[in-house]
Amino acid sequence: MTASQQPTDQLPPGQHEVAQLRTKHYGKVPRIDLSRWSLNIGGDTLDGGATMLRWEDFTALPRAAVRADHHCAAGWSVTDLRWDGVAARTILDLAPPAPEVGHVLVSAVWGYSSSIRLADLACDDAIFATHLDGLPLTPEHGWPVRLVLPRLYGYKGPKWVQSLEYQQFPQRGFWEDRGYHLVGDAWREERYSYQE
Repeated sequence: MTASQQPTDQLPPGQHEVAQLRTKHYGKVPRIDLSRWSLNIGGDTLDGGATMLRWEDFTALPRAAVRADHHCAAGWSVTDLRWDGVAARTILDLAPPAPEVGHVLVSAVWGYSSSIRLADLACDDAIFATHLDGLPLTPEHGWPVRLVLPRLYGYKGPKWVQSLEYQQFPQRGFWEDRGYHLVGDAWREERYSYQE
């Protein structure tokens, strides 16, 4: 089911609606110095090189907005959130993967990472968000940049993103290594690895 095929008047199976986005993460909320922050794109790139975007480079990219729900694998959802930032497709176009790439390891602070199918990152509603509902993200919600993948459970979209590594084959990230599903499609209830 693509994002455009998802029903807009219902939640994925097994979810209940809550009033506001909760803060769930592993470890302490980091203090990030924007003068040292960068988004690094490497691995199996089309040209074999790496790309580094400093904060000023990242924020100079075309802006995008996505209105979408957020689904936690714990069974709760928040509806109708507005995420502003840079479309994931913009990053993929700027630093394209090699043709054989099928997966992207997205890494963040404290060694957190998530393995994402390239097809999910290339969706029209995938966004590297800097703002939530018109305001800059708070540190607890992933400031300065968090990945939002609306059709997947929240654990697939890391907060405090630092790098993307293009890969031919999936590498289990933080939660996938602890028993969570490699894909994490909320509409298919792909919560746990035994479902793979």
